[in-house]
Amino acid sequence: MLQVVQAFDRAPITEIATDDAVALEAKLQAAERVFRNRDGWLKPHERMAILRRLAGLIAGKRDHLALQIAREGGKPLPDAIVEVTRAIDGVHNAADELRNFAGREIPMGLSPAAADRWAFTTKEPIGIVAAISAFNHPLNLIVHQVAPAIATGCPVIIKPAGTTPLSCLDFVALVHEAGLPEAWCQSFVPETTELAEKLATDPRIAFLSFIGSAKVGWYLHSKLAHGARSALEHGGVAPAIVDKSANLEAIIEPIVKGGYYHAGQVCVSTQRIYVHDSIVNDFTERLVARVKTLRTGDSVLKDTEVGPLITPKEADRVASWIDEAVKGGAKLLTGGRRLSETTLEPTVLVDPSEEARISREEIFGPAVAIYRYRDLDDAIARANSLRVAFQASIFAQDIDIALRAANRLDASAVMINDPTTFRTDWMPFAGRRESGYATGGIPFTMRDMTQEKMILMRRS
Repeated sequence: MLQVVQAFDRAPITEIATDDAVALEAKLQAAERVFRNRDGWLKPHERMAILRRLAGLIAGKRDHLALQIAREGGKPLPDAIVEVTRAIDGVHNAADELRNFAGREIPMGLSPAAADRWAFTTKEPIGIVAAISAFNHPLNLIVHQVAPAIATGCPVIIKPAGTTPLSCLDFVALVHEAGLPEAWCQSFVPETTELAEKLATDPRIAFLSFIGSAKVGWYLHSKLAHGARSALEHGGVAPAIVDKSANLEAIIEPIVKGGYYHAGQVCVSTQRIYVHDSIVNDFTERLVARVKTLRTGDSVLKDTEVGPLITPKEADRVASWIDEAVKGGAKLLTGGRRLSETTLEPTVLVDPSEEARISREEIFGPAVAIYRYRDLDDAIARANSLRVAFQASIFAQDIDIALRAANRLDASAVMINDPTTFRTDWMPFAGRRESGYATGGIPFTMRDMTQEKMILMRRS
């Protein structure tokens, strides 16, 4: 049995049964059986109808799902409500994408050998999808992994994070209620991590969707069966550059949201802030003043802005990184104090050493670091200096500065006057280098979960 607890106070919520090796084999066999039966594949209009019904069912449980996200995942309730709304829209997005999900004509007749022929491609589901998810968006990440599989006609086995399985289990139940036969979408809560690896690397798996730590993701990627595809979504140490032309009145709030949303437990959370020397003192004063007003506490309360870390162990780790930075010469301007077993005061550090972990690694906690710069290209070089690269921001009113930074920052997406955390569910979302592999976002995942087949006809 797996005990699920509230992230904030560790109070028990419930216990759920776990799956053993026998259960995993049964799930894989069921998925393989329905996929091999081509006559049983659901038509696109049937899959669209299921997704539409699913979106309605999620909407009907909006309050329940939002409270559950706040309890098991520690996301503040207002943000959890937004997550459910995004999940509903994401399901609709997958259904909408099917309207334009098509193959293409392959030109023939371009040589004598290709004369009197007609060729076109169709899209087919790639096969069984193994999806391994993360805790920080326990419903919406599941939607990003499962809705594309339903839309494209791939059987999917979804493993939620061990700390936040309830949102996934509720979602899968709603999928079945919407009319999708159970074998096409199955949850998997393994009793050991070895079984999760066994799922991902089973030769029957055609596609692995993994959201989580780079160490685990790249390891699983190396063990995939030959021919299997994967999409990996890891973390970054997201940089934001603040130019001297930036409107300080307008940018503090988005930067605070970028740094402290979900207590910094977001793969594109703003962590390194490079501020022009001429405005660094004014910027820092304004940022610290706002951070000091952030309401930190129980995630189920409507006025909470910063909730807990997912476990006490994670709170210990983040606190140790802050202490390390201060001992290494960083100035602690606010925060750093432990408020409870799982909560930390939102923290602002100034000028930590380049060797400090907060300067090099993803802290995944409520802390940002400010660094001063004089030359824009130097700030860009420092922002680009790590082996991780995901999303980045430039805050500037000078369009030439903004575009120069956007063109030179090593990131899959650069936000101009918006935080590094900005995302819509239909846009491409991808880590570079060690931060990930392939492209997320519902339309892009649907493409990865299909393969093209060319059909050629010879005219008599």
